[in-house]
Amino acid sequence: MPVSTPTPAPAAPRPVRVLLVEDDELMRRSFTVSLERYGYTVRAAADGLTGLESFRDEDFDLLILDVMLPGLDGIGLCRKVRETSLVPVLMMSARGDGLDIVSGLEAGADDYVVKPVDTNVLVARIRSLLRRATYAPAPAAGPAGPAAEQEPGPSEGELLTFGDLTIHTGGLDVAVAGTPVALTPTELKLLLEFAAHPGIVLERHTLLRNVWDYGWDGDSRVVDLCVQRLRGKLGRDRIETVRGFGYKLRR
Repeated sequence: MPVSTPTPAPAAPRPVRVLLVEDDELMRRSFTVSLERYGYTVRAAADGLTGLESFRDEDFDLLILDVMLPGLDGIGLCRKVRETSLVPVLMMSARGDGLDIVSGLEAGADDYVVKPVDTNVLVARIRSLLRRATYAPAPAAGPAGPAAEQEPGPSEGELLTFGDLTIHTGGLDVAVAGTPVALTPTELKLLLEFAAHPGIVLERHTLLRNVWDYGWDGDSRVVDLCVQRLRGKLGRDRIETVRGFGYKLRR
């Protein structure tokens, strides 16, 4: 009688690795303990230069950067990170200062929170960023289930063309005039949202809900700054502003 070979158990998923750069020792410890309770692996740094060294030495799935840091501030650190990486970045601002927020988003951050921040809110933002980082459009409806159960967006493997802009939704590749364009996860998901509704005006609160997973009308500057970054990479005229309403992708 043949002996059956037991099927090996699937490997446990690797814990999400988070780099936290926060100069306040009490907050740094508090955030670290809280995130570790949710199953994240946290590497903490107390200043921007140490954070940059840690980022260069290890692989992280997400960065949380305070704006006000000694040595190299969070905005400068974010710029350094964006020179080589598209890893999701969440900025923290102690004052909620508009200039801090805008500067952080312009530097390439994907989102921000204002301290003090509730742990549940912080974890919700982290999960949203990680979903964007692993986002892929769902395949077209088939025998497995109706389209209503799938995430909206262009079908898998589709090649979308808007002038000299091309988007391959299967490989999540974007090019302008044949030249590949590197987008952060948030920029990519925002572009895919526009591509799913070409020529249609999308209001800011709709984009906040569908791209940033905000269940409320958050700060629209997040949308405006991300659109600005997209324009810088795709061409200034590719995404049109419809004053008083929102934005649309030109066909």
